Amino acid sequence: MNCKGIEVYGPVIDDETRCTHYHSVKDIIAIKFYCCKNYFPCVECHKEDGCGKYAVWPMKEFHEKAILCGSCGSELSIDEYLNCQSTCPQCEAAFNPGCSLHKHFYFEV
Repeated sequence: MNCKGIEVYGPVIDDETRCTHYHSVKDIIAIKFYCCKNYFPCVECHKEDGCGKYAVWPMKEFHEKAILCGSCGSELSIDEYLNCQSTCPQCEAAFNPGCSLHKHFYFEV
């Protein structure tokens, strides 16, 4: 699936990066996985269709752009995403605040 010119892998169900696992109105981000540098909507999508070499982003690389807003297509750095209060800083779309409960699946904590 292509989201605003960026390929998103896994069982994506719409053009805002929702997937078969997470598909509420606010589930509109995709995460670039550190291990393969490909965007997936969630860790379950990566488990199903990813590289098989799962790894989280180390803190020293939180300046890297690794979050894709499914609403506007902006790429955010990990630092920007972790500090955005669940709102895209570019288009102000609301992100699912529950995602913060899963950050250990993606980022070194």
